[in-house]
Amino acid sequence: MSDTRLLELRARTPQRPPGPELAQVLDLTSPSGLRLRRYRPAERPRPLMVYLHGGGWVIGDLDSHDRTCRRIALECDVEVLAVDYRLAPEHPCPAALDDAVEVLRWARPVAVAGDSSGGYLATMACLRLRDEGCAVPALQVLLCPNTDLTLSCASVASGSGLDADTLAWFVAQWVPEPAARAAASPLLSPNLYGLPTTLLVTAENDALRDEGDAYAARLAAAGVKVVHRQEPGLQHGFIQDASPEAAAAHDRVFSDIKALIPR
Repeated sequence: MSDTRLLELRARTPQRPPGPELAQVLDLTSPSGLRLRRYRPAERPRPLMVYLHGGGWVIGDLDSHDRTCRRIALECDVEVLAVDYRLAPEHPCPAALDDAVEVLRWARPVAVAGDSSGGYLATMACLRLRDEGCAVPALQVLLCPNTDLTLSCASVASGSGLDADTLAWFVAQWVPEPAARAAASPLLSPNLYGLPTTLLVTAENDALRDEGDAYAARLAAAGVKVVHRQEPGLQHGFIQDASPEAAAAHDRVFSDIKALIPR
């Protein structure tokens, strides 16, 4: 992909139905100046979840996942704080991860969630907080997450909605040096102890399916409480889709979050 392709990706605005009305949606900034958006389903206090959008570390912002964040807030009865983290290639690894960690330290949420590269950032942030002896959220929600930047899992070659060439390009923008990608892969982390309760959902037809499934297995083997499900017939990015099949999967995700999040 060329620089022109990057501009085209960022200019593309998928048409999605508007999200539900909430008691409050407020744009604000973090102490370092990151743009944030807070979603409150009701005036009374609710558990706080930080949400990190997907987009291959290269695209996405507060608006791209506005509908998803609104639906999570309403359906799961939680307050959601979305993060407009810095994007690659202008800001390669670890910029977005630094931003995620900053917000988690500042906001002290009970949960962190993300889809695709956002799921990657969520679990990598938990790993860093653990390693630094800081408080870790009680729950991580990982939806079709990237976990292996070496792209060694079989499903990379057969997924729909995200082809192997595009996936490799996204990874190269985030971690330009191939030799550094294994160390930046949560699936290949030497130790996954001490991570929070995990909801990890993969999609049958996703290029990231196998690495997500493998990460769930490694977390469980490390003693982490894991709720893992592979959604049949769906492809990468289903959390943003509006099809009836995706909507049914959304309902299952929302139900799991409601059951797992501390209150």
